[in-house]
Amino acid sequence: MGNKNFEAVMGALVLVVAGLFLLFAYQGSNLKSVDGYKVKAKFTTVAGIGLGTDVRIGGIKVGVVNDLRLDPETYQAIVTLLVKQEIKLPVDSSAAVVSDGLLGNKYIKIEPGADEKFLAAGGEIVHSQSSVNLEELIGKMAFGGVDKKAEKPASSADVPANPQK
Repeated sequence: MGNKNFEAVMGALVLVVAGLFLLFAYQGSNLKSVDGYKVKAKFTTVAGIGLGTDVRIGGIKVGVVNDLRLDPETYQAIVTLLVKQEIKLPVDSSAAVVSDGLLGNKYIKIEPGADEKFLAAGGEIVHSQSSVNLEELIGKMAFGGVDKKAEKPASSADVPANPQK
């Protein structure tokens, strides 16, 4: 009988520790809902971005990615951002997909503009910069990313007849 009570207490203790761990993980993850207004931005690629991805200004979280869609006409990714109500974005602001360090998580970085007019709910950030594909850049460097057809050998017309010394 004493052995079964001990197992029950230990099981309850394990459940309490697991619950505390989940609570701690949730509080540290910033998965809380954001109340705010929606703005859109179009990108050619949003690799590494998903629903709930941070939107930051100056490294501070000011919103989250609320929706991702593909424009069937332009084949651009349309990203809907949910920005905190107290953050007013000038209409000439820009958005970029950037990385937290060399191999870190990606997020949307907003650079506020200088215009005195602000984006309304449902507005669009016109200036955007897509993410840089690190694997593609490394591949180009490793395997000679320069198009050999684009290079042309120097012709006799390109070389001066009597070079000056």
